[in-house]
Amino acid sequence: MTATPTNIAETPGAKPDVLSEILRGVRLSGSVFLDGRFCAPFGVISPQRWDEVGPLAHLRHVSVFHLITRGHAQLEIADGSVTEVKAGDVLLLPFTAAHRFWCGDNPEFAYAPDLLQPGSIPGVDLVRYGTQGDETRFVCGFLESAELLAAPFFRALPPLIVERTSDGPASDLFTNTAREIVQRVDGGDPSATYLLSRLMEVLFLEVLHRHVARLPPDAKGIFAATSDAVVSRALSLLHNAPNKRWTVETLAQEAGASRTILTERFNRLIGKSPMEYLTHWRIQLAADRLKTGSHRLAQVSHEAGYESEAAFSRAFKRVMGVSPGAWRTA
Repeated sequence: MTATPTNIAETPGAKPDVLSEILRGVRLSGSVFLDGRFCAPFGVISPQRWDEVGPLAHLRHVSVFHLITRGHAQLEIADGSVTEVKAGDVLLLPFTAAHRFWCGDNPEFAYAPDLLQPGSIPGVDLVRYGTQGDETRFVCGFLESAELLAAPFFRALPPLIVERTSDGPASDLFTNTAREIVQRVDGGDPSATYLLSRLMEVLFLEVLHRHVARLPPDAKGIFAATSDAVVSRALSLLHNAPNKRWTVETLAQEAGASRTILTERFNRLIGKSPMEYLTHWRIQLAADRLKTGSHRLAQVSHEAGYESEAAFSRAFKRVMGVSPGAWRTA
């Protein structure tokens, strides 16, 4: 998992909407890590994490994609639910929990890491498992992020999202992106790593758009909030300028709503007031800065929108439970 962190909101093809804008501060990187071909009967167990000992592993969040390009299989996730998946399906497992997939009767389950072979593209391993029956092919990718920044978004997702590629006009970008990923893997070009990274980010953003479009009218959470005209505008403003001296009044005015309406909708959809949400987002940004660089505390507090280090330290400890200094050295 060595892809260069990029800004998903600037990914080619990404839609210039509030969902892209609120992800702008979340550094996401991704790529393809596996090209697997399995002949029935087969069974494979995928572990929870592929790398538990990497730097700051406890502060990273990794999600996994499976693109099913041929055949079919049963997929069982951590809660025990089983889903039939088939060619044309794109699967997102936001939490990378242990899962297993199989095809055929009474398969023997192999441990996925034991099957890996190096491929021609750096970081993309090969699996060739089974020799008898019909082939099922998985092209698997990952999306990695700083846990603190990404947590509100990933935790609002279900444990498994299944999307279907199609030839319909509304899904052209989604279908073409999935197809391009597979074609680049088939090409075996070692220089394809960067492009695969960007394509995986586009795929993720399109899955989020599809997920949001299917939410029921009474849904709550950050993704439901992006469909609310008032709250989505306010979220866009806060994420684009987190260090601005916001008040509920100025935020409501710029979002085109009354203070009462803005506060009520924020509380109903997100479970926090606008200023509570802003405080948590500022602290998440600051906590990430403290962990990933040598920035001075005064600089971090200023960038987080606080007039003094003391005010910043109080807010940081209230949200994180420890002081900025203790957090940085933990």
